[in-house]
Amino acid sequence: MLQGKKILLGITGSIAAYKSALLCRLLIKEGCEVKVVMTHDAKGFISPLTLSTLSTHPVVDNISDGQSWNNHVELGLWADVMLVAPATANTIAKMANGISDNMLVAIYLSAKCPVMIAPAMDLDMWKHPSTKNNLNLMTSYGNAIIPVGHGFLASGLEGEGRMAEPEDIVSYVASHFNQKQDLQGKKVLITAGPTYEALDPVRFIGNRSSGKMGIALAEECKERGANVTLVLGPVSLKVSLDIDNMIKVQSAQEMYEAALAHFDSSDVIILAAAVADYKPATISDKKIKKSGENMQIELVKTVDIAATLGAKKSQKQVMVGFALETNDEISNAKQKLHKKNLDFIVLNSLKDNGAGFQHDTNKITIVDKNGQETPFNLKSKSAVAKDIIDFYVSNFG
Repeated sequence: MLQGKKILLGITGSIAAYKSALLCRLLIKEGCEVKVVMTHDAKGFISPLTLSTLSTHPVVDNISDGQSWNNHVELGLWADVMLVAPATANTIAKMANGISDNMLVAIYLSAKCPVMIAPAMDLDMWKHPSTKNNLNLMTSYGNAIIPVGHGFLASGLEGEGRMAEPEDIVSYVASHFNQKQDLQGKKVLITAGPTYEALDPVRFIGNRSSGKMGIALAEECKERGANVTLVLGPVSLKVSLDIDNMIKVQSAQEMYEAALAHFDSSDVIILAAAVADYKPATISDKKIKKSGENMQIELVKTVDIAATLGAKKSQKQVMVGFALETNDEISNAKQKLHKKNLDFIVLNSLKDNGAGFQHDTNKITIVDKNGQETPFNLKSKSAVAKDIIDFYVSNFG
């Protein structure tokens, strides 16, 4: 699937640069032609000689080598994919803001091919709002961000920020050239994100859902040819692909009404949103002022979107639910599966490191109507989305 593809591999000044030699070798083993461009700092972590030997091409690290000019436009036009791995916070900031002070960024700014970024940095740098903003900018420009890994970092901390493993990066690149269109002609309805149930004009009851899993599913379905309607709760994330119909909502009632409007025309319904179970019985039209030592709020149930839609589901429709549990995970998931007339349910547990709300990774088990359990390892949420849709296609498509 990668045979004959031209990959321009960009390497920046991260300790993860040592993995780039293996990445280069794996790409060549898959049949790619690889050319390497490095930043000045990257040369402190891995030798250009190593990479030129592996790639069989001279490594480019400057606009000029003293004798000739390296044409950044030509390199940008040559590649089928520009892959920056590792990509430091510094280089990502430069790419996001068009600061062309090195050869790598100059090539990026003139590249006509898809660009894929494999970030690598320490936990706090990865979590910093400026880094998140720069990544959102990169995504909004149409670039692909390869999800980071979770584990031990060079600082000694443990968490997110590790560059994806070379084998995973190669698989990610390969998937770009081997994108399935097995959802062509299907209409898919997806709910994602939290719901906010207002107390007053300022405050609300909500949860920590980021919407990452639902958005990853919407993007996976879109890439595989589906017509996608995404009903999205209040999240800060941007959707990188042009979704056919995106409806932004706040409350459970708004989410229900939007989903109901598109339910009958949908072939597949994926309920990935973390919908509030309860809402305030009354909503104040003015900000509630602080008074007294205690405050009591009467809550009433919100509409059960999954159960209500499940009761309407036809035999031609497939409905998928999610269960986030803290105890008796399988038992609770199976109860929800049957109670809400789902065809299968995706279970994740808050007990698993790197899974659940806010993370870029997830660890799931799919449970079907027959009680069959299919567990998966911890993966990026984009990879989890692929597993879920693959399961649908294999069993219902």
